Amino acid sequence: MTKPSVGNEVVVRYEHVSKRFGSKVVLQDLDLVVRRGETLVIMGPSGIGKSVTLRHAVGLLQPDSGRVLVEGHDMATIDRMDLIALRRRMGYLFQDGALINWLSVGENVALPLRENTQLPEAEIRAKVQAKLERVRIPDSWNKMPSQISGGMKKRVGLARALITEPQIILYDEPNAGLDPEISASINELIQSLKEELHVTSIVVEHRVGCIRHVADEVLFLEGGKALLRLPTAEFFSTKHPRVLKFLGEKPD
Repeated sequence: MTKPSVGNEVVVRYEHVSKRFGSKVVLQDLDLVVRRGETLVIMGPSGIGKSVTLRHAVGLLQPDSGRVLVEGHDMATIDRMDLIALRRRMGYLFQDGALINWLSVGENVALPLRENTQLPEAEIRAKVQAKLERVRIPDSWNKMPSQISGGMKKRVGLARALITEPQIILYDEPNAGLDPEISASINELIQSLKEELHVTSIVVEHRVGCIRHVADEVLFLEGGKALLRLPTAEFFSTKHPRVLKFLGEKPD
């Protein structure tokens, strides 16, 4: 499969970002850039700051030092109205889907439109239905989160992440808890969004199949630092001992 070209415009930039929680250093002097249309996958051992990295990009966390810039906006100092406007151009897929249990599938997906737009109800319903069809669950509007599987919850979360037609999508473990068949279909969705909409994506993931399928480049985090960043094919052929150990291989 031929992947779309990546532009030169930097959309997301981390400059010397450090973050700690109490005495635990989670990110340490992290530098990275993500360009327009690129899919960067972040991988590494558990508990080393992968999800924390994502949350800085959407403004849910702020660095102790350094800066996170998204489309030129410093996420620590951005004006509230600019942040609202920026978040409309961003989608975030949480690990567990993060659905609201007392809302139906359709109402969960509609929530960003109800909170951030003045669209008429008929237009909201049409947009939600289109997104449910996009993630291949067209008949799920009236189902409750307690009535659907983990894989379906992930699809609902993805539909909600897409509802504002984002230009930037952040995926936190999109394959977590899914069987291989459903994982493969989620990977296909991520790749098709890039090909059709030219979205810029940061994906936190550890499953090799997903990474090989969707990534343009892979960033390996360890100890809160960017240990290695390479194009996908080069990453999986590297002889770096830390990467080999993580992937369960033995160095030559």
